[in-house]
Amino acid sequence: MGLGKTIQTLAHVLAEKEACRLDRLALIVVPTTLVHNWREEARRFVPNLKVLDLNGPQRKDRFNQIKEHELILTTYALLWRDQEILLEHDYHLLILDEAQYVKNATTRAAAIIRELRTRHRLCLTGTPLENHLGELWAQFDFLLPGFLGSQKDFTKRWRTPIEKGGDTVRRDLLARRIRPFMLRRRKDEVAKELPPKTTIVRTIHLEGSQRDLYETVRAAMQEKVRAAVAAQGFARSHIIVLDALLKLRQVCCDPRLVKLEKAKKVKESAKLNLLLEMLPELIDEGHRVLLFSQFTGMLSLIVTALKKAAIPHVILTGDTTDRITPITHFQQGKVPLFLISLKAGGVGLNLTAADTVIHYDPWWNPAVENQATDRTHRLGQDKPVFVYKLIVAGSIEEKIVALQEKKALLAKNILSEDTADTVKFSAADIEALFEPIPSVLPDTKDAPRTRIRTSNSRL
Repeated sequence: MGLGKTIQTLAHVLAEKEACRLDRLALIVVPTTLVHNWREEARRFVPNLKVLDLNGPQRKDRFNQIKEHELILTTYALLWRDQEILLEHDYHLLILDEAQYVKNATTRAAAIIRELRTRHRLCLTGTPLENHLGELWAQFDFLLPGFLGSQKDFTKRWRTPIEKGGDTVRRDLLARRIRPFMLRRRKDEVAKELPPKTTIVRTIHLEGSQRDLYETVRAAMQEKVRAAVAAQGFARSHIIVLDALLKLRQVCCDPRLVKLEKAKKVKESAKLNLLLEMLPELIDEGHRVLLFSQFTGMLSLIVTALKKAAIPHVILTGDTTDRITPITHFQQGKVPLFLISLKAGGVGLNLTAADTVIHYDPWWNPAVENQATDRTHRLGQDKPVFVYKLIVAGSIEEKIVALQEKKALLAKNILSEDTADTVKFSAADIEALFEPIPSVLPDTKDAPRTRIRTSNSRL
């Protein structure tokens, strides 16, 4: 992530043109939020390529120009709407950016992508494996149909033995099988000039009514989940489990996010208070800050607090129609703080003006957090990067961090030659998530606890 996949790909398309092999179109499918980035990178680095952007409400007016161009940009969201015109053409290259978007092979976009006629296929992603091996199968099913068998066969032969049985022999065999088709570039290998990245975990203790609310919600949700699992089994209780965990995460962020009557009476927000203590100090020291949260509602609450504190900022969420202006203002130094929703801005942004990242709330998937962090810890960064993770002690958030390590280990074992043991997930993991917050020790309750980890290897 952040090592120039976009520029490498554009250079490859240009090389195909100069070698007279680009006698058909090259089609690149990207997330909607990355169209501008691809267009600007192409303008800067390969101005000799004729690029056509098939995005936006006026794109149909440009359909008759397709044959006049060499490189076509479209989005996953528009594939099924424009499938008729896209299927009319043959392609030399079909490239998927952020290829994990097709990890669900049953979606309409994934189905249409497989119908497009092309000589060569390429997947670009910094996170080929996020949650489970099924995502890897979906990308290879596009890239090399049949190479890993059917989805049912892959689950039986590889996924179940590795993920549930901890079969290291099969894991190593799968890693060897896919390795010839993967160009994996790591920061310690190709970006040795990058400055170090230091991760700082700031641990917050809940007190008073916020702690009471957490325990009330935890006990109620634990009972609800147990009843659901007893009645319909663990596999069929997925939605109930996720809803329960969501409420606990919301209490940790700010009680105002929780849609319960009891939550309305709670005025404390320990994590928000810590954030408002950190930001003025960081900004006064000259740091430029990216602040990520998965909850757009939480970002709205933070914005209200920032306005009261007179802290200048810009914000980017899925509702932001003009993405260019806030990015430009931040990169040009007009504001020191950029609030970003993890979904809207976790990929495709180059924000090397920042040297500090704050993750307000943790997410199960470590790859998603790393993607967000690498908006600034990427090629072009010349300052040490500090990453702050705000975690409520003893809560669901600490347990999320522990599960992150398991998921990271699964990805590492498949994508590298490391032979460490793989991981297993079970219903016991869910039960552990609902454990009560331990009693706060007298010598730690009055101040947040800090844990620092420096990445000397720059991975």
